[in-house]
Amino acid sequence: MFKLAVRSLLRHPWRAILTIGSLCVAIFLLCVLRSLLTTMDAGVEAANRQRLWVQSAVSLFIDLPLPYQTKIAEVPGVRRVVKWQWFGGYYQDRSNFFAQFAVDPAPLFEMWPEAQIVEGSREEFLADRRACVIGQGLASDFGWKVGSTIPIIGTIFALPDESAWEFQVAAIYRATKPSIDDRTLFFHWDRLEKTVEDVLERTPSVGVYVLELDPGADAARTMASVDALFENGPQRVQTMTEAAFQRQFVTMLGNLPRLLGFIGGAVLIAVLLACVNTMLLQAREQLREIGVLKALGFSDGSSARLLLLQSLALCAAGGVAGIGLALLTEAPLANLLARNFPGYEVKAGTFAMAVVATLFVGFVSGAVPSRLASRLRPVEALRPH
Repeated sequence: MFKLAVRSLLRHPWRAILTIGSLCVAIFLLCVLRSLLTTMDAGVEAANRQRLWVQSAVSLFIDLPLPYQTKIAEVPGVRRVVKWQWFGGYYQDRSNFFAQFAVDPAPLFEMWPEAQIVEGSREEFLADRRACVIGQGLASDFGWKVGSTIPIIGTIFALPDESAWEFQVAAIYRATKPSIDDRTLFFHWDRLEKTVEDVLERTPSVGVYVLELDPGADAARTMASVDALFENGPQRVQTMTEAAFQRQFVTMLGNLPRLLGFIGGAVLIAVLLACVNTMLLQAREQLREIGVLKALGFSDGSSARLLLLQSLALCAAGGVAGIGLALLTEAPLANLLARNFPGYEVKAGTFAMAVVATLFVGFVSGAVPSRLASRLRPVEALRPH
């Protein structure tokens, strides 16, 4: 039966090839779009429950006073607090933009165990105020290594003579979870603070405070206590879990996740209609053959299965090709999308969804012609047209 189904499809090879190609492209796009959605959610899913983020209640872009750190550290349930200040510079050209943060260096790798040092050492980073730590992604993008000097042109913290801030690479880390990006540079808060005070003649402030909870501490109670501490100012704060903080950046994309979902659905519907049309043409051209088979004793069910097998074989070929293409392009797309969608990966769940979509299209495409074949009478099929 299967050989007969394949031979029937190969009777019109170009029709079969074009249908397989359209399904291949559709399944490939479904995998990519779904992977973009899972990548955006990866940081939320991998969030550490022991870390809370404190930002301004007005906006993430409003800094908090420096003395807040000491007061937050005194709240029951808080183990330690780290400053987290966005730097916003660029390397050589504005197109070479990546994340840079000024942080308290000592507790950085204790609070973020998912950032593992693979080259250099934590001690070298702590010993030199000019030192920085970079992720493997940055090291790969720009060819930096331990000992390299990185000049960063400041934007928010631009120096008066427009010269670059120079950082010495003391260590390179590997990100083991999507909760931290491997294309980030971390440097000493003390250096930023002193430069802001002495050179820029401004009062230093902090974008976000990150606190780590004591083991067994109640996160909800701690968040409420920190928020209540600054309820009357000078700057009200909003404390949230790391998952909620990460989700903010997904919501900043607006309706992009929904748009990606609509595009994926539209692609699937379009290819479904194309496959249904192909199978209706196949059934129409095989009416006489089906009539002969029934006259020879083939049952209605066998005739229906013949067309269903053709549909499944056609869609399986396109689905396998699409899944294979998504797998082959995973690494190149991950590099291409690294700045906007770090950690791009086609997960097993995405492949499972692609398989289900392929089978769905195959069964639906073959359902209508299969039903027509099962109800066809041999006399009608063999009647001259």
